[in-house]
Amino acid sequence: MRAVVTVIGKDAVGILAKVSTKCAEHNANVIEVTQSVLQELFAMIMLVDITKLSGDFASLSDDLTALGDSMGLKIHTMHEDIFNCMHHI
Repeated sequence: MRAVVTVIGKDAVGILAKVSTKCAEHNANVIEVTQSVLQELFAMIMLVDITKLSGDFASLSDDLTALGDSMGLKIHTMHEDIFNCMHHI
């Protein structure tokens, strides 16, 4: 099982480190990351393995959202199954 984590906001030092640390706290393994900085706008998409989560998916999602709020970022976490259904024609 995997999840897609998106991060959008003003660029700052440590965004990737803080998001990946929060994932590690939940035993979610970061598989792949792509990020871009356009002028001062930071955008990142992470693919995260959630097979061995230490808690439930909602807890991971809530903690990442709270982290984003504390950093002035929008962090959205979506289960891969939902992501695939949304983008399947």
